[in-house]
Amino acid sequence: MNVQWQLAKKYLNYYFTAGNRHDVHSPFVYSLIEDVLRDISQPADYKAVEQLRKELLSSNETLQVTDLGAGSLMNAGNERAVRDITKHAAKPPKFGQLFYRLIKYYQPKYLLELGTSMGLSTSYMAKAAAPDAKVYTIEGCPNIAAKAGRNFQSLGLQNVTQRVGNFDHVLAGVLDELPQVDYVFIDGNHRSVPTLEYFEQCLAKAHDHSIFIFDDIHWTPDMEQAWKTIQDHPRVTFTIDLFFIGLVFFLPDMKIKQHFVLKY
Repeated sequence: MNVQWQLAKKYLNYYFTAGNRHDVHSPFVYSLIEDVLRDISQPADYKAVEQLRKELLSSNETLQVTDLGAGSLMNAGNERAVRDITKHAAKPPKFGQLFYRLIKYYQPKYLLELGTSMGLSTSYMAKAAAPDAKVYTIEGCPNIAAKAGRNFQSLGLQNVTQRVGNFDHVLAGVLDELPQVDYVFIDGNHRSVPTLEYFEQCLAKAHDHSIFIFDDIHWTPDMEQAWKTIQDHPRVTFTIDLFFIGLVFFLPDMKIKQHFVLKY
């Protein structure tokens, strides 16, 4: 409860201090806000993924879970209900839909996700990706990965490649399979040291137009320090803090490093 209370206080501070599109002078960032963050269209793909979410939230199925990260806000235990995993670990619809719009807008070809969970965010990514794009997702728990795989099948997704295992052991091999990474979503472990290690590993395959997204950047002071370290990295030219996630860009034509905190 203490973690939740601290997070709530941080969010209230964010809510009342975050800027909006009128506080942004960069044409690139303004376009990103107008064309992606503020897009309120409802493509048919959203309905399919949200129907799956609805089914998962009402499921009575349980899974034996192996937790390799820093845990979550749900109660600990080896056996967990699918509905509880979906409720506590899956990103809310507005973020999955933001990922969808980002991918539609930038059209990355090689996408990587660390932390599949039930595969809802993965599904948004896969549905938005171009037909020839490749979506790789890594999940530490074999049973959760298997359930996510069945979810992908139910949605007819054929462009998702799953890998199962500890990120520390699996990530390097996945990166070896990819010529580059255009889009990376890091949603797992939630501790600064491994988060920064995954960042550095993925950075080796990143380019000027890659987009990295980090989950739960304000979850703990430890993760906030990781976020600050990422912002300070010399290759990072600007970031966008949406409180629950952080977006990282590497565009070299940004002459001055900039960090935006925007209300979303």
